[in-house]
Amino acid sequence: MFEIPELKTERLVLRAMTIGDWPQYSAFMASGRAQFMGGPFDTSAAWGLFCHDVAQWQLFGHGALMLEDRETGETLGQVGINDGPLFKEKELGWLLFPSAEGKGYAGEAAMAYRDWAFAALGLKTLVSYIDPANVRSAKLAQRIGARLDPDAPRNDPEDLVFRHPHPGGSPPRALTIGG
Repeated sequence: MFEIPELKTERLVLRAMTIGDWPQYSAFMASGRAQFMGGPFDTSAAWGLFCHDVAQWQLFGHGALMLEDRETGETLGQVGINDGPLFKEKELGWLLFPSAEGKGYAGEAAMAYRDWAFAALGLKTLVSYIDPANVRSAKLAQRIGARLDPDAPRNDPEDLVFRHPHPGGSPPRALTIGG
């Protein structure tokens, strides 16, 4: 049996996905904002991705978590650790809904989930596969401590691979689990 954690940062709750998240998720995936993830996606493909994000918890003990504003309850986006045959290594990824951009939420969520993964799953490293045209995501990866790894394996030879080093036993940043 697996348990999906609820992680809290100063401003965010990172929580399990629910069917209530589908409308916003689907709209994001159908939009041009999904271009760096291989989109835009039709409803069928978006549903497959949504289910994939949920199913990874059962298959691997990690998957996607939705970002929710602790104060307002607004859903802001998603952070996830991707795995399986489509990924050469465990990948830390993120997406923000349009209203949440430019406020530091993606970095806050990515660091919290990364630190949880290192501590709870015993991972030594994570990578982020980033389209070279996605400058904002590349800058975010660097801002949270990842470094370009030109020798890392990848499915898409054009992707940049940013490696997130293990924090070396340092305590998680502003992270609480549960309540």
